[in-house]
Amino acid sequence: MLDRYAIKVIRWPLQTFSALPDKLGITANQITISGFILGLMALPALMLQEYYWALAFILLNRLFDGLDGAVARRQGISDCGGFLDITFDFLFYSMVPFGFVLANPEANAVAGAFLIFSFIGTGSSFLAFAIMASKRNIESPVYKQKSLYYIGGLTEGTETISCFILFCLLPQHFAVIALIFGTLCWITTATRIWAGYQTLKDTLP
Repeated sequence: MLDRYAIKVIRWPLQTFSALPDKLGITANQITISGFILGLMALPALMLQEYYWALAFILLNRLFDGLDGAVARRQGISDCGGFLDITFDFLFYSMVPFGFVLANPEANAVAGAFLIFSFIGTGSSFLAFAIMASKRNIESPVYKQKSLYYIGGLTEGTETISCFILFCLLPQHFAVIALIFGTLCWITTATRIWAGYQTLKDTLP
């Protein structure tokens, strides 16, 4: 949905800024790991209901997530880098709603669990198709520079981060926002399963 437009906006700043870490010899994988560690700091902030601090760590994590890709395109995209990036992303995405559950279990537990459950659907459908696409040499028509096939949907990265920002700005409405976004995730999962099955069915085994 929105990722293809967001990428056009952030591509030039990230490419420009990536020259500095590349010149200093900082690798894309080091940026990935550093960004993940910064993102983990959002969990105690959420537990303590310090939502603006949590938002700062979430945004820093996403900044590093974009920067590592820009640096990788300078230094060379690698499978190990793609593996780290996607693994840490899914851990981070599930950590944020868990933090809101810890902050207020009585109000947020059910909605938070539903959202994490929904992320399992979007994550598994994405990764399962990426494996098969790699096996059959199916290239992503939009994100050709990704290390994995990037399959779209209603709830991609931009929508997910926008949802996290709303969580932090409106924590009292976490449950409602989480239930709505979780439902959208299931629509994404259903369409990915259908589209992925049709694509694989129509290609050579």
